[in-house]
Amino acid sequence: MTPHPLLDIAEVARTEPYLRTVGEVFRAFRDQDSGCVSYGVRLPDGERWFVKEATTDAARQSLDRARTFHRAVRHPVIVPQLHRFATGDGRTAVVMPWRHGESLYSPAPLRHAGPLARFQALPVPRALHAIDHLLDAHLAVETAGFVAVDLYDGAFLYDFDAGALHLIDLDEYRPGPFVLHADRLPGSRRFMAPEERRRGSTIDTRTTVHALGRAIRILLHTAGEEPTWRGTAAQLALVERATHPDPAERFTRVAELTAAWRRSVH
Repeated sequence: MTPHPLLDIAEVARTEPYLRTVGEVFRAFRDQDSGCVSYGVRLPDGERWFVKEATTDAARQSLDRARTFHRAVRHPVIVPQLHRFATGDGRTAVVMPWRHGESLYSPAPLRHAGPLARFQALPVPRALHAIDHLLDAHLAVETAGFVAVDLYDGAFLYDFDAGALHLIDLDEYRPGPFVLHADRLPGSRRFMAPEERRRGSTIDTRTTVHALGRAIRILLHTAGEEPTWRGTAAQLALVERATHPDPAERFTRVAELTAAWRRSVH
């Protein structure tokens, strides 16, 4: 059997030149805060793949952490790491299937006109469908003993044509619970729980619940200077409980939040 040019390699001299020898690099993502450079690659048979290369020590540690996560957690919504290879300059790269869609993250000046605003204008049933998939994926995360770290709208890849949500870049998810020994965890302040910015605090499933509550609140609001909640009053109450500043006042588990949310929908 002919070796696969991306899934059967152990090391290449340099990533981008190699990718150009085996296929077409149709997208490149170079200026990333993560310290990674990523490529969309189309092979001659039409297969499309996503290759992500760490360019800094911190990014490499993040990809190593992600390797542990993806070995433990599998879910149709979570885009998996399928293979990793080394490069001659000491870097690490990972191979993932390409998923069609648009990142829902937009910088603040574009937040009212970008993909997130487009999502917020979708019919409510489509938004609820995406939220249910988001929660279901995090049931798998919780069952595997991991907690969400650095979950934000940049991790939401939404295919507007198919109405499908994909989760990407979950590289900072970690086994939990754990005690925070730094001043803060990586992440967007729009999604982070208070304990993620407090040294010595416990990070556990209630922290994941907070991130999911923030995600639901954002996905079910309208865009604009004065966003409007598009769900029911009961659903808003669930979100407010999930995002309570005091972890003791939140749902204790993702499973508890998910069950309550599904009852509110049905």
